[in-house]
Amino acid sequence: MPKIWAKTILFLTCCFPILTVAESPYAGKKILHIASYHEGFQWTDGINRGIENGLKDKGIDYKVFYMDTKRNSAEEWKQTEAANAKAFLENFKPDVVMTSDDDAAKYLIVPHYKNADLPFVFCGINWDASPYGFPYENVTGMIEVELIPTIIGHLKQHAKGERIGTLTVEGLTERKVVQNYSRILNIPITQSYFAKTFAEWQESFLKLQTEVDMLIVLNYVGIADWDTEAAIKFVEENTQIPAGASFPWLVPFTLLGITNVAEEQGLWAAQAALKILDGTKPIDIPIVPNKEGKLFINMRIADKLGVQFNRSLLRTAEIIR
Repeated sequence: MPKIWAKTILFLTCCFPILTVAESPYAGKKILHIASYHEGFQWTDGINRGIENGLKDKGIDYKVFYMDTKRNSAEEWKQTEAANAKAFLENFKPDVVMTSDDDAAKYLIVPHYKNADLPFVFCGINWDASPYGFPYENVTGMIEVELIPTIIGHLKQHAKGERIGTLTVEGLTERKVVQNYSRILNIPITQSYFAKTFAEWQESFLKLQTEVDMLIVLNYVGIADWDTEAAIKFVEENTQIPAGASFPWLVPFTLLGITNVAEEQGLWAAQAALKILDGTKPIDIPIVPNKEGKLFINMRIADKLGVQFNRSLLRTAEIIR
């Protein structure tokens, strides 16, 4: 190695020592993420990626407990998994707990940890945290707000009328989301369907083609006999009205999507947790909504409907063909 480079490296090492994981101020701290849903669900996996990026090289012992309530929506399951999560938490003894989505908040934080000493950071609670009484002295977080008004604005350009419908799986979160379209966003919903089976989803999709002028597709995760390939084929054969979505895995069934970014939720939660470890009280960290979104355009559905998008919009979108 040339002497000049050896001296430069020695100087930088002496004057600007590299902070190892062991020397991190967070080394040895523990953070637990209690996820309402399951590993492999794109939204939950994205939140985990955001958290892991936020905690990278911090020396923190990070673990995840999955309640799996998206695939198991029975009340008894939720109560049991909340008890299991509580037992896991008490055994792990974390310094901060993160939760994602509504069920972990409803079944764990509210009944067991209101204003407790243990700090919590939630993310992914849909639209409004006030039904759970948040913020508490020990709870802060990021709510999940879908960019539905923007999606509807795009759909209206290609719709023949003003009637709006929704189609989703049967579930607590999904019913809350649809209610909040009207309650918070003042969006009039003409017809809503909540499907438990793939056949119900298909039947509801067909009805909506004539009952409304545009459609919001919310979710299908939780439909036990769901078949993605069959659903894509079914939609492409039967679509008559423009549809939109707020999550990337739903865009194959819609004309377009302006999707929330799960990693934003996780990264914010990680950063909030680090602030708490630094000494900031959760109550002093304001609850905030998400801000990021990503545009998708499904050209297969566009061709089916005869929709043409302007080039400037196409340049900003991820295109599905």
